[in-house]
Amino acid sequence: MAVSAENEPEREAEKGPEGEPEKGPAREPSRPRWFRRRWFRWTVVGLVCAFLVPVLAAALALRLNYTGDLAEGTRTRNRDALWLGHAWVDGRKTDADVTALAARLKTTGIRDLYVHAGPLEHDGTLPASSYPRARAFLEAVHRAAPGVRVQAWLGDKLASEEPDGLHLERAATRAAVVRSTREILATGFDGAHFDLEPLHSGDQDYLGLLDRLHEVTRAQGVPLSVAAHQIDPLPALHSVAGALTGHPKWWSQEYFGQVARRVDQIAVMSYDTAMPLESLYGGYVAQQTSLALEVTPPTTDLLMGLPFFHENDIGHHAGAETVAAAVRGVRLGLSRTDADRARFGVALYVDFAATEGDWTAYRKAWVR
Repeated sequence: MAVSAENEPEREAEKGPEGEPEKGPAREPSRPRWFRRRWFRWTVVGLVCAFLVPVLAAALALRLNYTGDLAEGTRTRNRDALWLGHAWVDGRKTDADVTALAARLKTTGIRDLYVHAGPLEHDGTLPASSYPRARAFLEAVHRAAPGVRVQAWLGDKLASEEPDGLHLERAATRAAVVRSTREILATGFDGAHFDLEPLHSGDQDYLGLLDRLHEVTRAQGVPLSVAAHQIDPLPALHSVAGALTGHPKWWSQEYFGQVARRVDQIAVMSYDTAMPLESLYGGYVAQQTSLALEVTPPTTDLLMGLPFFHENDIGHHAGAETVAAAVRGVRLGLSRTDADRARFGVALYVDFAATEGDWTAYRKAWVR
């Protein structure tokens, strides 16, 4: 009886030329479990090292930057500044407060006061109701502390990272800022100080605004000053930070120089650095001081910010960002880069958060 194909017994394995069964592809032997565990551990160690080694190298560089000798004469040039809160122009401060402020200033190198008179509206305007007691404050300061200049501190949040804010790219907004500056200078202020944040490196609209503002202040015979972002501690770091977080934070050194050439004073906001230790913060400030000195023209006052406030968050550690560490960093950077520079100082941020310890540290380390 014939057998159908379906019921045909399985054929023997195909024979090779020598009659041996042909072999299929070789099967990879499985790795022992101990090998897989070791491979995983070494992979983790490698990734950790890839992250930690650059961080540790940067920390070591900053720590070394905090060492060295301080050049003689690297102390106040009597061109320092102090940021003052809004209470001085809205009626909360009295003549007695002005007298006390003037007495304190006598033991310092402070020549300029940046008193908060804003903020600007998002369209660039500034209502006179924002600074109702400004004229009285100016008269009181000029009586109690002759020779001290009072600049109007103006600023606003920029719409550079979210839609709500001041749009510098709008010509009408920039024109309004210029008008607001003319109006507040007519009140009697001795200058105009701008702090616009977050301001991205390379912003050409800001440079154009500074050119127009400088025409206004120059015609009035008063200084134009700005608060400036920190400079890239590593090349193009602002571009990397911008790509990863959308917040560049730093300016390129080239852009810092472009801003510095358009103003009479530039004050670096050399705080909120996220540094965890005093030595690292001081080394960072020393580096920032040198970077700023290299591109600030000798005709512009360069001021380095001192942290006269005490907060603890992701960007600022009060135990690390101290006045003493900042001043030593400033003096180290000055010593290494341009020890004899005349147009140089420090700027104290901010009066209403300062402690007696901050004032003492400033006087001891920088003034005497």
